Amino acid sequence: MARSRATRALENAARRLGLVHVAGADEVGRGCLAGPVVAGAVILHPDRHIPGLADSKALSAAQREALAALIERDAVACAVAVIDPPEIDRLNIHRASLLAMRQAVCALVPLPSLVLVDGFPLPDLWLPQRAVIRGDASVSAIAAASIVAKVRRDQLMVALHETDPRYGFDKHKGYATAEHLAAVSRFGYSAAHRRTFRPPTLFDLSDTIAD
Repeated sequence: MARSRATRALENAARRLGLVHVAGADEVGRGCLAGPVVAGAVILHPDRHIPGLADSKALSAAQREALAALIERDAVACAVAVIDPPEIDRLNIHRASLLAMRQAVCALVPLPSLVLVDGFPLPDLWLPQRAVIRGDASVSAIAAASIVAKVRRDQLMVALHETDPRYGFDKHKGYATAEHLAAVSRFGYSAAHRRTFRPPTLFDLSDTIAD
């Protein structure tokens, strides 16, 4: 089955209404056991088409990296925001994800005229916005945001692996794979793990941070 491509239909409609800078916003890492949640925000250039934009989960690592380079080169503006595990535990993952997207949007220069957000509207955002369900698969600017966020988060997880290779963060990027769960069962949670989210198979583990 062919991968669905995101389109600029919503962005173009907004620009026809006079909203010049239309941003997309998305986050990655929401369902992980370890590592940060990372959000991206992108204003695509209306005259610089980037072919192949799609939900980052539907792309290979090589495709994401190539697209991220094009997005960063050709977009009007591009920004990312990172929320680390202690702050995720303090806020909860839902609020941390929304905060990361809001921070990424507010870091854009110029600020957008309209923000198209994947999934949920962003609280405390004073800019016009519209939430789009499954926007990462259908809206080009949101897809672009998901790609730059995913590439940045993968880079951070590889860096965490280089610091502590016991968990295999370079392979599973903090998601609850069998390999990751086995490592946690053996070594316990590290400082990179989120303390407030565990799958049922880990409920009996102690709260001690691994050395």
